[in-house]
Amino acid sequence: MIERAAADRAALVEGQLAERFAVEQLVGPLRETLARVEEQLRESDAARNRSHAALAEQVRFVQQSSEQLRAQTQALVTALRRPEARGRWGELQLRRVVELAGMSARCDFDEQVAVATPDGPLRPDMVVHLAGGKNIVVDAKVSLAAYLEAAEADSGDVRAARMDAHARHVRQHVDRLAGKAYWTALSPSPEFVILFIPGEAFLAPALERDPGLLEYALSRRVHIATPTTLVTMLRTAQYAWQQAALAENARAVFDLGRQLYERIAGLGGHVDRLGHSLAKAVSAYNQAVGSLESRVLPSARRLNELGVVDGQLTAPALVEEAPRALSAPELVAGEPGEPGPAEVSLMRAAR
Repeated sequence: MIERAAADRAALVEGQLAERFAVEQLVGPLRETLARVEEQLRESDAARNRSHAALAEQVRFVQQSSEQLRAQTQALVTALRRPEARGRWGELQLRRVVELAGMSARCDFDEQVAVATPDGPLRPDMVVHLAGGKNIVVDAKVSLAAYLEAAEADSGDVRAARMDAHARHVRQHVDRLAGKAYWTALSPSPEFVILFIPGEAFLAPALERDPGLLEYALSRRVHIATPTTLVTMLRTAQYAWQQAALAENARAVFDLGRQLYERIAGLGGHVDRLGHSLAKAVSAYNQAVGSLESRVLPSARRLNELGVVDGQLTAPALVEEAPRALSAPELVAGEPGEPGPAEVSLMRAAR
């Protein structure tokens, strides 16, 4: 009985060990999986902390940039409130646009030119020189105070009122420019003046409030231009300069070709006279040889026959080749004042 009980206990223990081993076999992979999941969670948490720190740093950087931009914008708005600062800023914008169009100061345009008129001196912001000695006047003194006040207004009614004032100020400046009549003081000049507005954002609200502003300005001989349209106009003027330079070069080439043709014709006359002189020299030479053979040598041979001298006298040979006459039409002189074929070709090319 005792042995049987011991055997039963041993079998029971062995069964429990087998069950525990089977459970450990099942739980082991799960434990390893849980360990890997825990490691991944730790890594994910660390990456999230790093991303959060980087995001916080970027947010602080954006806040600093926004504060700096706000401060600079406020400084710019404060500066633009002063009329002299607005005028200087508009002049700088105008100069940048003109240089962007490929023009050079004191060559293609002049700034702050003093012009004397019967009504008093005028001082346009810029005078652009065109081909043919003409000029275009550009003014950049438009008022932007009302626009800046509208941009800072918190009330919609105040903003609308200031935008109406901005459109009204632009129209008033058009009237002032039309009254100055720059085109009469800077003759020859096209009968219009350019009103430069240093940004499309300043012109668009004025046109929204006053849709007939452009037509009104054109009727008053004032062309409103923003940087984009002014660059296009100045590029056109620069192209006209290039075409004028090409035409001038073509005229210089034509004049040089005509001069060269005239000189070649003169050289042909000299060569022709040289040929006639050579022909006369050959004729004189042949006559001298004939006189030598017919009159001098016979007498000299008589001296040899009488034994006074020894040796034979040889008569010089005649020159049988004549100088070649000029046949090219460019070298043959025609009627006085009548152009030759080459000159006719040059005149056709110049047309």
